[in-house]
Amino acid sequence: MVDLRALRERFEHLYQQSPRVFSAPGRVNLIGEHTDYNDGFVLPIAIDRRTFVAGARRPDTRVIIRSLTMGQTLEFDLAARQPGALQGGSWLSYVEGTARTLAESGFALSGANLLLDSDVPTGAGLSASAALELSVGYALAALGGAQSPDRLQLALAGQAAEHTYVGTLCGVMDQYISALALHNHALLIDCRALTYEAIPLQLGRACVLICDTQVKHELSSSAYNERRQQCEEGVREIARLQPKVRALRDLTVVEFELLMPRLPPLIARRCRHVVSENARTLAAARALAAGELTHLGSLMSASHASLRDDYEVSCVELDEAVAALTGEPGVYGSRMTGGGFGGCTVSVLDREVVPRAIRAISERLQANFRIEPRFFVTNAEGGVAEE
Repeated sequence: MVDLRALRERFEHLYQQSPRVFSAPGRVNLIGEHTDYNDGFVLPIAIDRRTFVAGARRPDTRVIIRSLTMGQTLEFDLAARQPGALQGGSWLSYVEGTARTLAESGFALSGANLLLDSDVPTGAGLSASAALELSVGYALAALGGAQSPDRLQLALAGQAAEHTYVGTLCGVMDQYISALALHNHALLIDCRALTYEAIPLQLGRACVLICDTQVKHELSSSAYNERRQQCEEGVREIARLQPKVRALRDLTVVEFELLMPRLPPLIARRCRHVVSENARTLAAARALAAGELTHLGSLMSASHASLRDDYEVSCVELDEAVAALTGEPGVYGSRMTGGGFGGCTVSVLDREVVPRAIRAISERLQANFRIEPRFFVTNAEGGVAEE
């Protein structure tokens, strides 16, 4: 937990100003993985871990940022013609990229002193980067004079920062849910229309358990971009046969199965995951809304198998964490979540079996990999806001 009183006092000591405080959440995706950059559907919730930004306006155009999490102080000048952040560089790439994208979008930004703290785990697939982008973006927009910053524009600025400054060709899901999340709801997001349907989190006696394996394989960034390119190749091939297809979300499972033999085998498997994942996500939203947790869980399990076998973005540690809960009484479903190659699993299970589930995963990961995973049960929280 971040101590907001201590954050304010530390800011006042560092900058000799009284701050305003802003925050944005990380997220966990219940289902709908690698569909967002294919114009598809996703079903995330915002978790109860957040990045906090204490900030005050400066009289010049410099932005000075100290991160308590990283133990670093960095700065850039909004008036500089060349950005200070290098593509794929430090965490400043996310911050400066978001700021410059907002300025290009018409937001009136001023210089600012900022102090950051966060309890969103980094490198875990819980979108610490989006929480950073949205909290800082909202802070800079508000300190620059915006009375109610447009949350969708903030989300798009964060996504653009990742594309241009970080070099990750991410979809919009992470930034969108961090910006627009609703308390006690999942959002069924249409990543083409940039609209959502709020789905009440009808869990009854169940809960959402996140397991952070603390594993991160180096393939994650390059493989993410490679998967996107493979999907785009598939769309080009399919569009020669079906000109109406602009993205994989334009195909039903039945339509794709008829086209699949015409595609190169690897491309076909990548595309099959996305098309089937879109169908699973829509079905999961209906199941969640109806409180049909057994059906929701079966869709989550199928999602993991597809990510493991067709999309090949899982890893042995994630597979073992999921396997530890497969078939266990009181566990409805479990799957990897996030970009893959490490990070977290997400499970829906009865609250009473949480201790047993934690023990089962821990014993398996410790025995096979000498890993000590971290766990937390999360609620669905609201999006970016001023405290």
